[in-house]
Amino acid sequence: MTKIVGTLGPKSRSVEIISDCLKAGMSVARFDFSWGDIEFHQETLENLKTAVKSTRKLCAIMLDTGGPELQVVNKTEHPISLEADTKVILTPDQDKPATSNLLPINYHGLSKAVKKGDTIFIGQYLFTGNETTSVWLEVDEVCSEDVVCLIKNSATLSGTLYTLHVSQIRIDMPTLTDKDKEVISIWGVQNNIDILSLSYTRHAEDIRHARSFLSKLGELNQTQIFAKIENIEGLTHFDEILQEADGIIFSRGNLGIDLPPEKVFLFQKAAVYKCNMMGKPAVVTRVVDSMTDNLRPTRAEATDVANAVLDGSDAILLGAETLRGLYPVETVSTVGKICAEAEKVFNQDLYFKKTVKNVGEPMSHLESIASSAVRAAIKVKASAIICFTSSGRAARLIAKYRPTMPVISVVIPRLKTNQLRWTFSGAFEARQSLIVRGLFPMLADPRHPAESKSGSNESVLKVALDHGKASGVIKPHDRVVVCQKLGDASVVKILELED
Repeated sequence: MTKIVGTLGPKSRSVEIISDCLKAGMSVARFDFSWGDIEFHQETLENLKTAVKSTRKLCAIMLDTGGPELQVVNKTEHPISLEADTKVILTPDQDKPATSNLLPINYHGLSKAVKKGDTIFIGQYLFTGNETTSVWLEVDEVCSEDVVCLIKNSATLSGTLYTLHVSQIRIDMPTLTDKDKEVISIWGVQNNIDILSLSYTRHAEDIRHARSFLSKLGELNQTQIFAKIENIEGLTHFDEILQEADGIIFSRGNLGIDLPPEKVFLFQKAAVYKCNMMGKPAVVTRVVDSMTDNLRPTRAEATDVANAVLDGSDAILLGAETLRGLYPVETVSTVGKICAEAEKVFNQDLYFKKTVKNVGEPMSHLESIASSAVRAAIKVKASAIICFTSSGRAARLIAKYRPTMPVISVVIPRLKTNQLRWTFSGAFEARQSLIVRGLFPMLADPRHPAESKSGSNESVLKVALDHGKASGVIKPHDRVVVCQKLGDASVVKILELED
């Protein structure tokens, strides 16, 4: 029921591997634009489309922006070794070569943002906190635009891309950079992206700004925006960000550097709970780092994945593990197995009561129908809930109550016209629900209305039941709860299936 987001990159972009990842349980593909150019990602995406056709499994597309990321520029590509207790200068002059005592960076305002005693962390693109490939610096003095730092641990920086993170300091760069805007208006528009993951979201205003930018780009006005919370500033404004965003991604790698490690878990639990109560997807990252190079996760990582599920996360996001890891397919399948085990012991009863209590009374019409459908399904031990929807809202509300059985949302396309041509809506809504826990979308035939005037939505219901049977969810003599609109009324009915 818990969804898996896989990041596609050098080790996971062939049709074959993407197909295997889809079969293993990946339902959202993430394209990370903090590296790689538009052509590279386009090639990967064409392979994804081929894989989706051959496996007949829907997959949503997530574009992850680079955001205001500070980077060390190492044009020589030679490894740089840094010795503990020596000094290194960070300079905005990118023409200078990177050496053991001089590191050029891509930001001119660092000297204005930091003061003596501040902590700066430089790590490989992944903040693993691994002490041989990443380094902690303490600001010693600021000389005009240069920042002189004391190195706290010896390390070797190898490769071209190194990310710089200043603890708890505001970096004065826009959240949606010009490069991000260019990528979205070219690659994003061309490929009708389903979800935009906004890196380094710090204020609700960041989301509003991104939304007004997307609203001018044709079909992208339907794209959902997920706020990626990566630093203390995002945490401080979490409640108002959650109001504006369509979902939240907890970037625990960066958070673990901005927050003391002992505080990360508490924030994760509190934030996931808030997302659950608002019925917005919560995505947790950085779960099985060690599977980047190993076939098995550590015990701590396995427990961590299970706890994320028990806390109520909708999806688990795999970054380096699939992007450049040696075992992308095995990682997806291992995480899927751990999630499935955790779901078996998820306390649905308690969760349901908390959610109903949080909604309060009087409940809205839709909310009351959704909670009743879930309650009925649990009482009659139904094997699935089938929901007819055109906007996807009803199905999401049902999923919000975390039923123990899958919710099959039958998305009925609506015909729209701009007086020049006809278009069907519905594909976006279907793919966007691929990141919601327990929600399994299928696209119906446009000839079937979502709101029937009579009770005879039989043909489309049969298609949904066949879909459930084919995937092994529904068996003969099972009970199924169906949620649909009849005229102005919403109806929840319980079906007993024959052979």
